[in-house]
Amino acid sequence: MVNTLYETGKLKMQDSRKAKHIRVSEKRQITIPKSFYDTLGIGSEVVCELRGNEIVLKPLPQAVDFSTEILEELIREGYEGETLLSEFQKRKQQIRPAVERLVEEAKEIAKKTIENDDDNTELLFGDVKE
Repeated sequence: MVNTLYETGKLKMQDSRKAKHIRVSEKRQITIPKSFYDTLGIGSEVVCELRGNEIVLKPLPQAVDFSTEILEELIREGYEGETLLSEFQKRKQQIRPAVERLVEEAKEIAKKTIENDDDNTELLFGDVKE
């Protein structure tokens, strides 16, 4: 295990890394070590990312269910019966595309900020710039 301490101003973060040598089968399959699997709470699927010359496996993010919030809002708006059900289904289907658009917009903003060394990061994140 490698423990590295990062200091950024007042912020200190502990980075604990574990590494294990694993075999890749002829069919390009691997077995995730049980301790890694259990620690991360991995289910039946993972996200596989290629980062430079590294492959990174991450647990799938848990989906957030906004059903309660949607229903509360619809009831406040006066929906009931069949119209409540149909409007609930309509709004619930709109969540994923909206979140995906927000993520893409955030990625574009981050990319432009990095490319332009944007001074607005100081407004957003305080004194993180060195």
